[in-house]
Amino acid sequence: MQIREKLARRAAKAGLALSEASFSGLEAYFELVRKWNRRVSLTSLPVEEAGDEAVDRLLIEPALAARYLQSEDSSVMDIGSGGGSPAIPMKLVAPGISMLMVESRDRKAAFLREAIRQLGLDRTQVESSRFGEPTWAPELRGSLDVVTFRAVKAEPKVLAAGQSFLKPGGLLFLFSAASSPDAPPTPQLAAFASHILLSELHTRLQVLQKIHS
Repeated sequence: MQIREKLARRAAKAGLALSEASFSGLEAYFELVRKWNRRVSLTSLPVEEAGDEAVDRLLIEPALAARYLQSEDSSVMDIGSGGGSPAIPMKLVAPGISMLMVESRDRKAAFLREAIRQLGLDRTQVESSRFGEPTWAPELRGSLDVVTFRAVKAEPKVLAAGQSFLKPGGLLFLFSAASSPDAPPTPQLAAFASHILLSELHTRLQVLQKIHS
């Protein structure tokens, strides 16, 4: 089955309407992941055969999460971007946002830069840094609308580091299993929403909001 046919079927199953531009971009991104994954370990998901789980997790889940951005021009930072999901699919379905991907591993950062080039993504950058270092990116602190985490344990230290880049009212997106405990609130963060993303895969998006500067 071609990627586009599989993507269309999985999007319809999830109740997700995609534009032609989004379809084309997501298809091209998936092909890039599949090509690079043969020599750089971007994901353990079955991308080679375009399995349902790979399409759902890499493409559909981030596209669903993009519904919960508060504005079409949100400034977003994705932490530990790895193979580019959820960051790149979110950008593809919400092209007005700005996206900063933070990835400390050189080979994965190289893939992300190549994906940006081949997909023609504007207002999209890669920072090859280790997130959480106290001196990293002081100019970004308190300036972003959304910070996203995936496959990261929601420990207080991680949440504190993430919220430091948010402006008051900004949102922290945590991609997690539906059975995962709620992320603990902090003096700066309050529970805002919880959205089931893919019931078949038991995944959800936890959203926390920054309430103090």
